[in-house]
Amino acid sequence: MLQRLARWRVRLGYVTALVAVFFAAPTWASWRVGFAVAIVGEALRVWAAGHLEKSREVTQSGPYRFLPHPLYVGSSLLALGAVVASHSVVVGVVTAIYMTVTIGAAVRTEEAFLRQTFGSAYDDYRTSKSTRVVRAFSLERAVRNHEYRAVIGLVLGFSLLALRIVLSL
Repeated sequence: MLQRLARWRVRLGYVTALVAVFFAAPTWASWRVGFAVAIVGEALRVWAAGHLEKSREVTQSGPYRFLPHPLYVGSSLLALGAVVASHSVVVGVVTAIYMTVTIGAAVRTEEAFLRQTFGSAYDDYRTSKSTRVVRAFSLERAVRNHEYRAVIGLVLGFSLLALRIVLSL
């Protein structure tokens, strides 16, 4: 069940986004604040994706030095920004449920995979017993990790919220 939820989180995210756009009541003030929060979240995601070598290692550079799951923290900030921008309690509740269920499942599934694949190296990383790896950020790596999809989603989502504002004037 957890693996299924983790795999379906992007598709469920589209459904959540549609609900958000439908129930949103954004103002330009809420949009600006929400967009600023979302940009911080996406910046964290890009930074993390520029260091991540999926399924090849326990990544320990960039934001992984400070956070075990910076992509999910970034996604959570992005979602918080969308909730603030939407200016809707319904959107807040639906998004909170979606994020809690799907990100929770993804974290548990990912940690199980990392422990199975890398054994004690992952546990050493989590307890700060491992030697930190120094690696420079790579935009090519971020693109290879498909982070441009999240950037496109951010632009599209906030464009739709801006359209809601314009059409409500």
